[in-house]
Parts: sequence; structure tokens; C-alpha cells
Amino acid sequence: MTDASQEQGNPKLDTGVPHSARVWNYWLGGKDNYAADREVGDQVREIFPAIVENAQACRAFLVRVVSHLAGEAGIRQFLDIGTGLPTADNTHEVAQRVAPASRIVYADNDPLVLAHARALLSSGPEGATDYVDVDLRDTATIRAEAARTLDFGEPVALMLMGILGHVESDEEALAIVRRLVDLLPSGSYLAFYDGTDTSEKIVEGAKVSSEGGHDYYLRSPERIARFFDGLELVEPGVVTVSRWRPDPADGVPAHQDSYGGVGRKP
Repeated sequence: MTDASQEQGNPKLDTGVPHSARVWNYWLGGKDNYAADREVGDQVREIFPAIVENAQACRAFLVRVVSHLAGEAGIRQFLDIGTGLPTADNTHEVAQRVAPASRIVYADNDPLVLAHARALLSSGPEGATDYVDVDLRDTATIRAEAARTLDFGEPVALMLMGILGHVESDEEALAIVRRLVDLLPSGSYLAFYDGTDTSEKIVEGAKVSSEGGHDYYLRSPERIARFFDGLELVEPGVVTVSRWRPDPADGVPAHQDSYGGVGRKP
């Protein structure tokens, strides 16, 4: 993966404004970020030091979810919206380790993410990956572009990992999820997590982040659970991400201020 400084020739790239994918890349030790991203990342980490552990736990949640969906649930198609910057154990890598014929479409709206996705999110020979440069709210374009790779007549796993925290209104966020789920046939899944207002430190960290130009809106676990209305929750339901089907050998995982779950469309 190249350093972000190599992307400065991209005219669409605004390096002076922090972006979620790049801030998280910084917290996870990556190089694909700019001064604005690092400044906000440092401010949040000073208030909420557990943000790095939280970010790692969220990535581990994605790995367990995709492993379950590609394995036990038998899903072979994934639509990952809000991709973020490629790192270890991306959705297609996890899915294709379990089921090499898996097909994955990533969607994001950041030029840096787009450049890396095209270069690095390459499929194994039996499956396929594609990338859609589109905003989360533009469900019609997501559907049209993803259909080049995915068959919407067969079940699809919709991945919304840490992205709806950038939508302030619950009503708007719920409407986006409903529109996306409505695109999918019976037997599809929604996999979702977001940050929660479950500690004073993360609440203060989110406030500092917003003041620094990187808006993130926390929700309660109960509000997170509303995104699964009408779906059949997979056990153990909506829980802190570290406790969604953890490896028993690891003991009882620490609580994290992010909650998520998986729901099946009847």
C-alpha cells in the first residue's frame, strides 16, 4: 500500500478535510492519511484512548461475521458499503478463504479509497470483486452498478460497518437501510455495527471529532437495534462487537463502545 502523499495529484482529493476512512487508517497504524486526519485522530485518542482497541475489535467483528455468512449461512455475494481503506482481512479475503467463488462489491465515495481499491482489492480466480464510487444515499446507483457483479435474484450480504454514524438523523439512516434491504431478495443478510454512547469518554471523543471536522454521531444500543427491524436476528443478537460470537478460547472479551449484529431477511 502506498503512502497517501502519492495521491496528491488527484484533483478530487481534499487533503485538508478529515475523512473517516483515513482517520481509521491512522488509528490502525496505516500510512494512508493526511495531517488533517492525524490531527483529529490524535485529538480523539487523547480523550478516548480505547479508540485503537475499539477499531481493532470492529475489524475482528467483520472477520467473524463474514466467516459466518460465507460458511454456516452459505452466502456467496457481499455488498460492502463504506469500504474504507484496504487493510488486513478485507471482506473479499475473508469470504474467499471460506468460499473461493464468493463475489464482492465494495462501495465508497473517497478518491483515495477508490485508488487503493482498484489496485489492491483483487479477487481470487474463482470469485470476483468490483468497486463502485458512490455515496451511501444513492441506492439506485449502488443497485445498478453492483448488478454488474452481483445477482440480485440470489441472497446478498449487505455490510454497513461503521458508516451510519456519519448520518445524524435516525430517520434518514433508517430510511437508507430500508431502501438498501429492499433491494435484496429473501434469504439475504444485513451485517452492521456503529459506535455507541455507552461511555462518557467516547461521547466526549465524538464531540471532539465533530469539532475537528470529522462528524460522527453515536447511538444507543437500543437505537442500533432498530436497524434490524423486520429482520430475523442471528444469535446473539445486537451486542458489543467484541462479544458477537467470540472464540471461547479467548475468554470473556472486554466491552467495546460499538454495537452490532447480523439479521436475515425473511
